[in-house]
Amino acid sequence: MIEVKNLKKSFGDKTILNDVNLVMETGKSNLIIGSSGSGKTVLLKCIIGLFTPDEGKVVYDGMSMIDASKDEKKELRQQIGMLFQGSALFDSMTVEKNIRFPLDMFTTLTSGEKLKKVNEVLARVNMEGANKKLPSEISGGMKKRVGIARAIVLNPKYLFCDEPNSGLDPQTSLVIDRLIRDITLEYKITTVVVTHDMNSVMEIGDHIFYMYQGRKQWEGSNKEIIRSNDEKLNEFIFASDFLQDAKQMRMMHEEQDKKEPANV
Repeated sequence: MIEVKNLKKSFGDKTILNDVNLVMETGKSNLIIGSSGSGKTVLLKCIIGLFTPDEGKVVYDGMSMIDASKDEKKELRQQIGMLFQGSALFDSMTVEKNIRFPLDMFTTLTSGEKLKKVNEVLARVNMEGANKKLPSEISGGMKKRVGIARAIVLNPKYLFCDEPNSGLDPQTSLVIDRLIRDITLEYKITTVVVTHDMNSVMEIGDHIFYMYQGRKQWEGSNKEIIRSNDEKLNEFIFASDFLQDAKQMRMMHEEQDKKEPANV
């Protein structure tokens, strides 16, 4: 579990985050959504320690990142997996070497043990046999899967995903969403996803935080979001007339289903 407590962050005289409080639960996909400039990216960077907040705390399972010692922070960072927006693979390295990179940096495993772990996570993301391929030789969706494999190779307790579906077609996006969800459940990871993708929100949004002008405007599940009366949230999610109509149709069907007697 990750707790964000009374977080504030400004750059100069511009306030980016203003008294943000969140609880991100273990074994769930916790999504941060919001329009550009809402503060979600700065919030993510504060949570993972790239930015130091002006006020407030980020607490990982009872340990404050801000108050932690240097050694404690180092240990915590080894428990964090990160899937970057552009996958951030090393172009000159093979798939195997990209995934092995965190093992080389943070472990004293033998070459054989490292290879075993690399093959295990490649199998988990359905990329068996891709060890010797270069990033230029695989598709965008495969790069995302390699990025996920690298993010989980150290068996992290926390997984952060920055726009995991950026640049992907809808079908591939669905594959990545479900892979993130399945890994979260299987390994009981606290997963945090920053996304603009409303398909991701509806597919894997166990716990959703909507940011608006540096504050948490709304929170709830993907089942609750469709019925929210929050005006700002609805403007963000149902931006087009088509989506507004789709929402109304879905709500009408749900009401009709409630009224119809169950078949005997």
